[in-house]
Amino acid sequence: MILSAGLSPAWQQTLSFDRFLLGEVNRASRATWSASGKVINVALALRQWETPVRVITPVGGPGRESIEADLDRWGIEGTLVPTEAGTRVCTTLLDRATKTMTELVENARPMTADELDRFRQAYAHEAARAEVVVLIGSLPEGVPATYYGELLDRTPCPTVLDYRGPGLLDSLARRPFLVKPNRDELAQTVGRSLDDDRELVAAMRELNRLGAEWVLVTDGGKPAWLGSAEKVFRLVPPKVDRPVSPLGSGDTLAGTIAWAKTQGMETPESVRLGLAAATDNLRYPLPARFDPDRARDLAQQIVLEEVCPIGESL
Repeated sequence: MILSAGLSPAWQQTLSFDRFLLGEVNRASRATWSASGKVINVALALRQWETPVRVITPVGGPGRESIEADLDRWGIEGTLVPTEAGTRVCTTLLDRATKTMTELVENARPMTADELDRFRQAYAHEAARAEVVVLIGSLPEGVPATYYGELLDRTPCPTVLDYRGPGLLDSLARRPFLVKPNRDELAQTVGRSLDDDRELVAAMRELNRLGAEWVLVTDGGKPAWLGSAEKVFRLVPPKVDRPVSPLGSGDTLAGTIAWAKTQGMETPESVRLGLAAATDNLRYPLPARFDPDRARDLAQQIVLEEVCPIGESL
């Protein structure tokens, strides 16, 4: 079983427009509501791989019943820790004419000390049964940056981490299997700009030295970089002719890597498959939707090259 854990779920509204005009009255051609947020998107991606998954996340307010119902529909079980504050609502606007996406994102609402303690206890119970844990998403306002690190102290299995900043740096001493910032998030985490690939690799190796077994850095549709203390790889994803929405692609990547880890795949090939699933996700208006068979085919189109062997610098 794979556990997806995080503190920032969302009840997501997706509106599609034939053409969206800023400052005008726009009528959506389609409106869809769904359980979302990075922690739920990872669980949805894992269901595409037909693997056992559980989710633990705080949920409250009017959206709780709707989120529960959507997770039930997908066959996703887990622990929804009740909160006084309502779960945030996020909105995605899809403009078919320009093939662009606009996200209206509400920050996760604060949690009380008692709610954080109940989450901590429930997490320890869930993590004890997991093969791999994906710990993902931003922390709500007021939650200490060390909170995810405290959860990792209660995690006996490999972990995939997808968050940034001081919280990520605090977590590295727990030796996570893989951390997955994008390029901007890595720059924020190390506190300096990463204007060229040499600086990027140096920052990745800094995270390796601090404890991360693997560091994966994404950059939208540009090549991704994967590095350990010994090797660095560059992965070039295929182009998508008619992308619909990138929402959930990073979460699909994280979930697929976790699944591939349970299948015994080597990490570079796991990331290759994850990037393929994330690429196929671009074809869908809702997050973490993709075709596993098409992802396997797309993986063969991804160029995987070792660019920085042991003992060398970029």
